[in-house]
Amino acid sequence: MSNLVAVAGRKGRGAHEASAATIDLYAEAPLPTERGLFRAVVFRERRTGVEHVAMVMGDVAGESVAVRVHSECLTSEVLGSLKCDCRAQLDRALDLIAARGRGALLYLRQEGRGIGLGNKIRAYALQAQGHDTYEANRLLGFPDDLRRYDVAAEMLRLLGVRSVELITNNPQKLSGLAEAGVPVRGRIQLPSPANPFNVEYLRVKRERTGHLIQTDDDGTARTA
Repeated sequence: MSNLVAVAGRKGRGAHEASAATIDLYAEAPLPTERGLFRAVVFRERRTGVEHVAMVMGDVAGESVAVRVHSECLTSEVLGSLKCDCRAQLDRALDLIAARGRGALLYLRQEGRGIGLGNKIRAYALQAQGHDTYEANRLLGFPDDLRRYDVAAEMLRLLGVRSVELITNNPQKLSGLAEAGVPVRGRIQLPSPANPFNVEYLRVKRERTGHLIQTDDDGTARTA
């Protein structure tokens, strides 16, 4: 039996079943990367079949684990879009976890803050007409953010994580995880580099939803 499957059996089964589990730990394997050896752990939602992955380094069964809850962003992470800071946040979170030698990045299939790839591109078209990222969502009939944190909470329980230090600039992630039952012991800042194509996006995130980002006049950004 693999290490994390064994942990899931010991740490997660009782509490997880009591809270009507909606995901299963489906597969895991060592994954060598340019940052070192991680373990890729795949979770599958029972109702939809959607798969999420955790990139785990070290023994995360315990307290105050450095955790990044990261939503899929194909446009930046695969296609190189400069319209957001998602790829930089993904890279820097993995760098931080590797430097510590212990932590987990949860990669959730929640493209476009949960509205999906097609609707995200439709929102980009509206942004090209002058609407900001949140206005575009609303014009398409969506709220500002459709992401869920219950799945992340279940993933952490199955990994044996009892409390986290959350790698984020987003206060809504802090409250979302806490509301899902995950004890949050602290926040780890994550620099958000700006460029001419995303500086307005970063400003709107800071002013509209309280992201802990400061954007300078020269187009650079830093965490508050």
